[in-house]
Formats: sequence, C-alpha cells, structure tokens
Amino acid sequence: MATAAAASRAALSRPHAAAAAARASPAAGARVTLPRRRSVRSAVISSSASAAAVAASEPAAGRVTLGAGTDGALWPKPAVLVAEKLSEAGLAVLRGFADVECAYGMSPAELLAKVAQFDALIVRSGTKVTREVLEAGRGRLRVVGRAGVGIDNVDLQAATEAGCLVVNAPTANTVAAAEHGIALLASMARNVSQADAALKAGKWQRTKYVGVSLVGKTLAVMGFGKVGSEVARRAKGLGMHVIAHDPYAPADRARAIGAELVSFDEAIGRADFISLHMPLTPATSKVFNDESFAKMKNGVRIINVARGGVIDEDALVRALDSGKVAQAALDVFTEEPPAKDSKLVLHENVTVTPHLGASTVEAQEGVAIEIAEAVVGALRGELAATAVNAPMVPAEVMSELAPYVSLAEKLGKLAVQLVTGESGGIKGVKVVYTTARGPDDLDTRLLRAMVTKGIVEPVSSTFVNLVNADYTAKQRGLRITEERVSHESPAAEAPLESIQVRLSHVQSKFAGAISDGGDIVLEGRVKYGVPHLTVVGPYEVDVSLEGNLILCRQIDQPGMIGKVGNILGQTNVNISFMSVGRTFRGKQAIMAIGVDEEPDKETLEHIGHIPAIEEFVFLEL
Repeated sequence: MATAAAASRAALSRPHAAAAAARASPAAGARVTLPRRRSVRSAVISSSASAAAVAASEPAAGRVTLGAGTDGALWPKPAVLVAEKLSEAGLAVLRGFADVECAYGMSPAELLAKVAQFDALIVRSGTKVTREVLEAGRGRLRVVGRAGVGIDNVDLQAATEAGCLVVNAPTANTVAAAEHGIALLASMARNVSQADAALKAGKWQRTKYVGVSLVGKTLAVMGFGKVGSEVARRAKGLGMHVIAHDPYAPADRARAIGAELVSFDEAIGRADFISLHMPLTPATSKVFNDESFAKMKNGVRIINVARGGVIDEDALVRALDSGKVAQAALDVFTEEPPAKDSKLVLHENVTVTPHLGASTVEAQEGVAIEIAEAVVGALRGELAATAVNAPMVPAEVMSELAPYVSLAEKLGKLAVQLVTGESGGIKGVKVVYTTARGPDDLDTRLLRAMVTKGIVEPVSSTFVNLVNADYTAKQRGLRITEERVSHESPAAEAPLESIQVRLSHVQSKFAGAISDGGDIVLEGRVKYGVPHLTVVGPYEVDVSLEGNLILCRQIDQPGMIGKVGNILGQTNVNISFMSVGRTFRGKQAIMAIGVDEEPDKETLEHIGHIPAIEEFVFLEL
C-alpha cells in the first residue's frame, strides 16, 4: 500500500516510463511509478517521488543505467548533460547521483540532436535553451540548471509548458561580484588601467594620472541587495561614507552596515561615486540617462557590475564628454560583447572588463556546487528554493483558481507601486480571503505565492512561484500572514468572494490608499472571470484590472469625470473603465480609471493641475 501511494504521487514525463519503472524489483520500497497527464498546468515534480523513478528513458534515447537504492532495489539512474564548463567539485556532486556527460562547445544543432537522451541539462550564459531545445527533449528533459543568477538564455515559458523545472545558482557569486566592484572603484580612482597601458607603451606620465582618494568620499550604492550590501560593507572599511537607495531594502540591515537609506534623487545628487547593483527590470531600464546625469555632481564617478541595460550608454558618453561624469568603470554592457568601435568602451576615461564579476576560482566552484545540488535535488523530487518556474499545482486546482491567481498577483503589483522609497522596506503583508469554503477545501498557497510575486518581481530580478515564494519572502524580510473571513453563502460556487492585501508600517505615495488603521489597503474580486479592483483604502471602486490604472483623489463635485476624460482623450489615451467611490457626498472621492496606454508625463501633469484633484498616481499592470 505504501508503494502504491508513493507511486500515485510520482510524476513522469511519458506513459511509457511507467513500463520501464515497472521492470524494476517489485520488492517493498522499490521505486514504482505511474504516468502523469500531459497537461501543462499539472506538471509536477513531487517532493515525495523519487527522482530515480522519474528518470526512465526511451530505448531509442540510449542505454539506461540502473542504480541501487538503500533498500537494494534497482532504479534507472538519471542522465545529466553539462553543456558548459563546470568545476570538478560540481561534477563530483552530480556523478554521485547521475550519469554525467560533459559536452562543451556544442553548436545549437548538436544540442538539439543530443538533448533527448538526458533528464537534466546544465548551462551557463553561453548556451541558449530555446523552445526548440525544450521540445527536442521530447518530454524526458525535466530540469534545466543555469550555473549563475541570470536566466535570460532560458525560455521560461516554454520550459513551464514542457513541464521542465528551471533552477539557478543565485548566491555563490555574491562576494566575487562585490569584490570586483571594489576593485573597479579603486582602479578607476587611481587610473590604474590607463597608467598601466601608458607605461607599457613606453610613456612615463606621473602628472597625467593623478588620482582621487576614496577616504571621506560619499559612495551611493544603488540597489541594496546581496551584492550591494557587501559592497557597502567593504566601502565602509575604506573610510567612505555610504548612502544607499533601494525602496524595498530593510532599514535595519542598512543601519547594521552603517549605510543611510535615501531617495533616488538624493543618492545621485550627494554621491562622489555611484555603484550600481540593481536588477534590469522595465522600471530600471536606462534609469541612468541624460536626466539622471544632470542631477549628479560635476565630476561624479560611476561603477557598474550589475546589468548593462540600466545605463543609457549614449547618454553616459555625452556625460563623460561634458565632464559631468569624470570616469566610469564598467563590467557589463547593454550588448555583450560590445561593438569593437563602441565609443563608450574606447573612451579614455572609462575602465572596462569583460563581465568578470563572478570570475574567481572560488566563485566558479561555489556556483558549480550550488547548481549541482539544485539539479540533484530537483531530480530527487525535492522542492527547490532556487526554482524559477512551474507552479506545482494540479490542473483542476489551477483551472478553478486561475482568475484569482491573476487577481492576487495584480493586487500585490499595485500595492508595491503605492509604497514610497522612504518607507524603509515592506515588512508586514496581510492577505485576507473572504470565502464560504473551509480550510480543507481551499488551498491558498498559490494565491499567497502570487501576492508575493506581485510585490517582489516589479522591483527585483527574482522570479517567484509556488516553489520559491515563501523562501523569497523570507530572504527579503517580508512577513506574510493570511486570514480567512467566512462568507455566509454555503451554496456559493466560487472559491472566493474577495482577496484583500494590506501593507502595514509603510508610507504611501497616494494617501487615498491608506485605511483608517494606517495600512495601505487594496481589495478585489473576480467578476465574469475578470479580476476587478473593488476597494482602495476606505473607498469603494469597481474597475477592471486590465491595462493600466490611474487613481485620483479629489473633492467630490460634478464634472470631474469629464475633465479627466477630456485630457486623456486629447492625447489619444483610451479609457477602458472608470469608477468613482466616495465617503460622503460633496466631500472626498477616488476616481479609478483603467487606460489601455501609458499617458505621457505632460498628460499626467495636466490631470494633476485640475484644481479639485488633491493627488493622483499612475500604476502599471
């Protein structure tokens, strides 16, 4: 009975794998498996299922190696393809569990021809794991491991559709990246690379390469995550004064290091040196542009070991030419490798390295071990903290919760955009479910995960799902609690009446979202299968959560809808939905406007200049 129960929980990629597994010893404890459905949304790697049981392969895919379990039963050994250089320490971890083949430098065609023979694939940044590669895996490929943080080279959507778990190694590079940032900081300040090149060219130019001291200077750390905080710690040791900007960093962590959390504009305005450690997201793309550089001190120096796309490279060249930026030290670029004739790379006041942030012997070994352990754990069926895709939820549950999943994520995404950068980080998040169902009839793990996803992903490079949501929340200092409110309608077919998200102990850039208790409060429900926003702070509204959203708090008086609608219409911004909620007639009201397009800055300013409007905010969905 125990064996049968374990079998029912195991997840296989093809029905024929069950036959292969059935040929294993039927003794107690033997690894017996049953096929799983082909439905994308039921793709599961069960925490109780043996990875070995999931690894049976087609006869055409090559030889199946049998390993022995602790009970003496034989089981098919999984096969792992390592497509890029991995240290021996990582390979040793893999070989202790699986058959390993290292095939470095494969062409895309060679990878496509080979991948169907393996249960797991490990890559670095040079190998593209495309939809074609995942489809070529013919259902056998169940895990892709990315040895490093970024997963831009893996098609996550295609992996999810194929039921393939993607894991990465996000922590092992931290110290190496921080040390490289400090190396570039010191090298740039003392003109090390330029002086080295001149001396090797036979020039002795001591007076030309006079540097600047670091002690007593102000360093702005832009992005106070793992790497940013390590850079700050080391900069303090160099005698620098450290300020930092990260709207969602815990204030207590900054205080412990001795850094001062400030706004974006204050950070770039006060800094002598600016070190970038923010992820590349739509919000941070080219955030360092002509406008940003204009707000900086004359002669500021910039270091970037994060992502090239956060800097508008043409704008940086202009700032260097004008002297606004005295020097830059760059390890990353918008396009890698950059063009040979790149004005930025060839600029005399720029120090460059070819993306070496993680390139230390120790970091490479650490990454190799971290990714190897993640892949082995995934093949064993264990929940992976570094998983970046594939919510592990049965198809029928996903089907029922689908609109509420979208609602939960959008409420989280809206809530985080209402928080000011001076709040010192979001700490307390409460999710309130109004439902007629009992705890055993409503699994809220996925909904909680999607609230976390909505809060974290817009301001981070982290990918959040059911597998890693609680881990991600804990790492970022988010305390997420849940409450169920009984809805007195036992006959209700819908699993939920509403979902409410409350952020406590934070400041809001839109005061109208603050409830009487001082929390940012947003509530929504699903109507006709579509998520709707129904409560903002103390106000009731009713707006479809599609496109983008403008919230206006105003004096309740006639003609407001027409005035705002006219301004949006003049700039071709289409209104999809509009709703007004008020406390008392003639007092205050909130207008929620759904728009298909993002209004430009001038249009939003025109709305803000309407005398009766006390505040407004534009929110992206």
